[in-house]
Amino acid sequence: MTEPTWISLVPATVAVLVAVWSRRPIESLLAGVLVGLLLLEPSNAVANFSSVLLDVMMDETIAWIIIVCGLMGSLIALLMRVGAAEAFSRSLAARASNSRTALLYTWLLGLLIFIDDYLNALAVGAAMRKVTDKFGISREKLAYVVDSTAAPICVIVPVSTWAVFFAGVLETSGAAPKGEGMSLYLSAIPYMFYPWIAVLLVPLVAIGRVPDLGLMKTIGRSQPSANPDNVKFGHEDSSCSPNIKMYHFLLPIVALLGFSAWYDLDVQLGVIMAVGMTTALYGFQKLLTWTELFDTILDGIKIMLPALTICVVAFMFKEVNDQLGLATYVIEKVTPWLTPTLLPLLVFATMSIISFATGSSWGVFAIAIPIVLPLAESIGVSTSLAIGALISASAFGSHACFYSDATVLASQGSGCGVMEHALTQIPYAIIAALIAGAALTAATAIL
Repeated sequence: MTEPTWISLVPATVAVLVAVWSRRPIESLLAGVLVGLLLLEPSNAVANFSSVLLDVMMDETIAWIIIVCGLMGSLIALLMRVGAAEAFSRSLAARASNSRTALLYTWLLGLLIFIDDYLNALAVGAAMRKVTDKFGISREKLAYVVDSTAAPICVIVPVSTWAVFFAGVLETSGAAPKGEGMSLYLSAIPYMFYPWIAVLLVPLVAIGRVPDLGLMKTIGRSQPSANPDNVKFGHEDSSCSPNIKMYHFLLPIVALLGFSAWYDLDVQLGVIMAVGMTTALYGFQKLLTWTELFDTILDGIKIMLPALTICVVAFMFKEVNDQLGLATYVIEKVTPWLTPTLLPLLVFATMSIISFATGSSWGVFAIAIPIVLPLAESIGVSTSLAIGALISASAFGSHACFYSDATVLASQGSGCGVMEHALTQIPYAIIAALIAGAALTAATAIL
């Protein structure tokens, strides 16, 4: 199509509707891709699908994302398999002396385990729930603290699976030149208001400055576990060996950060070195056999496959939308009705609703980037601010949605029901969202 028309909206509309109906981002993105290819060239849609897929898989940035996210999964699996994350958690938990300090240590532990929200939700809840039970803290309140320092902290710390994914999307969407996606992501961190506020709200709840609200107040003190089974990441053991010490967790994390910094913030080299060093450390100390170590590395890569699949299909969706001229059409039609002051707030509100409805955080971001960033640039809104609004919406969706992976893992790791956790958490998520919306408006006026 040479001149974009309203037809260019059809694939994105189909993707959103299928996502709301199915609550499955991969299928919704695939539906959008197929519809777009049928609109472009109906008689050759299958061949074009194969061609677009091949082009995406041969892209250097896609290969980089697959390597980094896959090896991040391997590092997480190694930490969980030997019990290193649990050893670190229990050492910190032993220092708690009352309910406030127990919750504050839970929050602090969540801040420290910033590599991935899965690792965060699984490790922190399971490690701290015996301590919080001891001080009469409800499992639902524990789950709230865990969930509020899982995805939000992974968003604002750039050495994480979230940051790697989003930086890759920024490059493949054309928002940043090749190799500059992480730099653009870093520039947007100050404007990621929702994750900042969600994280900072937790200690205020922990010390009682923000009171228990809604069902959290009704539940009150600790209740019998509604979901006592632990979620296992790979084949990790349920008990921690006495041979596992804090340094078994700290050294791999320090290696990841240190090597990434040493190689000029190259996360790929950093995670390769971290996985290699961790494998050698655990192998020579005979914490696992060499066969078990390599099996665990492969298990970690397998666990990341759903996220990597979303990434690949999202880039296919972006390519089809480019061919249809979606971004150009939206800019032409919407620009006269928008003001720079309203755009970030409207982006945050709209994408938050979609992310909440679909339970998709990464998929929604990938869909929105090719539309929102050109629109922001065309009306003079800071690109960093627009990215901050989008990522804030993604974090809200992961945090607040009843059926998002983060919500499910946080509730199971903490030992409470998913709906109990979601319903007790939602007032705090809404408070954070309202403050974030006001902050975005204020930042727009200043910039």
